[in-house]
Amino acid sequence: MGEVVRSVHEAAPGVPVIVIDDHSSDRTVAVAERAGADVVRLPVHLGLGGCVQTGYKLALELGCNFVIRVDGDGQHEARDIPRILGALESTGSDVVIGSRFIGGQGTGHEMRTSAARSIGIALLRRLLASITGSTVHDPTSGLIGVNRRALEVFAREFPLAWPEIGVLAMLRRHDLRFHEISCRMRQRRTGKSSLTAWKSCQYIFHVLLYAFVHVLRVHAAPGAKR
Repeated sequence: MGEVVRSVHEAAPGVPVIVIDDHSSDRTVAVAERAGADVVRLPVHLGLGGCVQTGYKLALELGCNFVIRVDGDGQHEARDIPRILGALESTGSDVVIGSRFIGGQGTGHEMRTSAARSIGIALLRRLLASITGSTVHDPTSGLIGVNRRALEVFAREFPLAWPEIGVLAMLRRHDLRFHEISCRMRQRRTGKSSLTAWKSCQYIFHVLLYAFVHVLRVHAAPGAKR
């Protein structure tokens, strides 16, 4: 965590770095503060979705116009943060996703992805295309930038369970524009993936559920063709 915070400070000097501590029992808070981050300590465990929305709510209260979310396990290259910000400003997109699967910027991480995980990601792309109306090459990316418009939406409404899927489903519903840029990905330096084989099956099931709900909403919308 400390190395992640320091690398962000180096890549984006003067930009505040906020770490959301999900009621941890280790030294996360002390390490993050010593590295120069402001830490928000959650009184109870909220999970990934709750942590992300907490950060968005705080950023909105602080008057931020752009927010870049970075995972704390060291997978993301901090030097890509200015590129995410630049894409938000130059494309006018509400959400910019850092993808390891486009543009040749990856570090080879995708080549070491297991066959089962690669198949799962390919399936997720196809399923999510029915929700977003276009392909999301890296649907599980944790490197995401949002502008003020998206920040206002996510601060009041955010999926607490399976947030990556829920957010992508929300984009079309709230008419939020998204864009992907190529970013580098390293092997995680701490922790391990929460996506076990069983959770991967649950993940795909939730995508199917979101797609089904999306179709129902489209057909139930005023003026929809019957």
